[in-house]
Amino acid sequence: MNRKRFFTLLILLLTFALLIAACSGAQETATAVPTTAPVVETVAEPTAEPMEEPTAEPMEEPTAEPVEEPTEEAAVEEPMAELSCDEPVKVGFITDQTGSLAIYGAHMLRSFPLGMEYATGDPGTAGNGYTSYMLGDCEIQVYIKDDQSNPENTATVGRELVEVIGVDFLVGTVSSGATATLQELARDNEVIHIAAPAAANDLTGATFNEYSFRTSRNNYQDAVNICQYLTSQYDKFVQIAPDYSFGQGSAAAFRDACTLYGGEFVADDIFAPADTTDFTAYMDSVFAAIDNGAEALIVTWAGGGFVPLLQAATDLGVTDEIPIASAFVDNVVMPAFFANAIGSTSGILYHYTLADNEINDWLTEQSMDRFSVPPDLFDADAMNAAILIVEAIKATGGDTSADALIAAMEGMEFEGPKGTIYIRPEDHVAIQDMYVATLLNVDDPEFRYFEPVATNRPDVPCLLPEALQERCGDLPIGSLSGQ
Repeated sequence: MNRKRFFTLLILLLTFALLIAACSGAQETATAVPTTAPVVETVAEPTAEPMEEPTAEPMEEPTAEPVEEPTEEAAVEEPMAELSCDEPVKVGFITDQTGSLAIYGAHMLRSFPLGMEYATGDPGTAGNGYTSYMLGDCEIQVYIKDDQSNPENTATVGRELVEVIGVDFLVGTVSSGATATLQELARDNEVIHIAAPAAANDLTGATFNEYSFRTSRNNYQDAVNICQYLTSQYDKFVQIAPDYSFGQGSAAAFRDACTLYGGEFVADDIFAPADTTDFTAYMDSVFAAIDNGAEALIVTWAGGGFVPLLQAATDLGVTDEIPIASAFVDNVVMPAFFANAIGSTSGILYHYTLADNEINDWLTEQSMDRFSVPPDLFDADAMNAAILIVEAIKATGGDTSADALIAAMEGMEFEGPKGTIYIRPEDHVAIQDMYVATLLNVDDPEFRYFEPVATNRPDVPCLLPEALQERCGDLPIGSLSGQ
C-alpha cells in the first residue's frame, strides 16, 4: 500500500476514558490502554457523554440451560489429589465498578469469575460477601471491591481486604496509579499482588517488589509490538503523553522501541498534566517538531483529556500537517473513533477474533451466552489472573504463604485465552502474545472488526532499578529514555 495514502487514514484515541470525566488532578487515572500505531485523516467530533456498552446478538444460539459447568476437556487440568487447605484461600479482587474507568472494570468483573470457574471446574457459590469456588478440598473465596480508579479508595478497600478479611491475594486494578497503591500494600503486608490490567512499566520495573506479579502486559510490550510496524511507514517522530507513571513509562518505551527499529525522535517528549483541558501550548511544541522533520505524532493518553487534545490538534491544524498514531482499542470505542480508518493496520493487545485456542473459544462462548457480548480488550487479563492464582495454589499444594507462592509463580507457565503465559522469574513480567491486525469494518454486530496480520510475542528488556539489576540475570537491561 502507498505509504502516504495508507496513512491518510488517521486512527485516533487511546482509551474510552475520553468518554467519561477524568478523575481529579490529584488522582491518577492511568488506564492500561494500548498506545499507538495507525493513522487517520479527519476526526469525527466525539461526544462528551458516556457511551453505554452495546449489546450484540449471540454468535451462536444460546442454550436454554442456565449455566453450563466447564467440561473436563475445557477446564485446566484437575487439581492434585493431595491438595487441601486448612483454611479457605482468600482473594481480594479490586476494580473500577462505578468510576471513570468502569468501562474497563466491566471486562474484569465479567471474566475474572469466568477464569475462576474455568480453572477450578466449579461455577461458584455465593457466600457472605464473597463467592466460593472449590478446588478439590480447598475453598477459594473471592471478595470483590470497587475503587473507582481512585488511589485513596484503592488504599481503603485494599486495607480492608488485607487487615480485616485477611486475603492471601490482591488482584487489580484498572488504573496504574491506583495499582501502585496495591503494590505497596502487598509489599508491606507480605501478600501476593497480581496486576491486571494496569500497564505501567514501573510495576515490574522501577517500583518492583517480590510480592507483585502481573498478567497484564507492560508499556514496553505495547511499544515493541507496534514500533516494528510503525517504523516501516515513518522515520521521524514526536510524541505527547500524560505526565504521570503510565504516560511517562509509555513514552519512554516507545522512544526506546521505535529507536531500536530505526526510527528517530526529533524533539523531546511532550508531557502534559492528565487533567489538561487547553492544549494550545502543547500543539505549538508539536509544530516546532514538524518544522524539525517529524513525520508522525505518537499519542499516549488515558483519561478525559484526550478530547481537548484531539480538538486542539484539529482546530489548530496539526492533523493537516502530521498523522496521529494510535493503537486499536476496545470494542465500544472502535465505531466512534475509527470509522475513518477502515483498511488501516495497527497493534492491539487482545481481541477475541485474533486469539486462536480452546480457552479463548470457551471464554467467548460463555461471555456470549451470559452477557450477550464477546470478550473485550481486558477480559483475557482478568481470566489469566484467575488461572494464575489457581495454578499457584495447586503448585504449592494449598500453601498460601508468600514464600511458597512466590517460588511457585516465578517461572510459571500456564495456558489462557491469549495462549501460553510465562511469568518471567527475574522481574515478574508476563510474556504473552500480542497482535497486529487490519481494520475491516466498525459496524459488525459481533465486533468482528479485524483481519489478523501477525501474532507477536514481545520479549522486552528487564527494567529493574539499578539496586535490583542482579535479578535480571542474563536478560538485557533496559534503559528507558527520560526515566
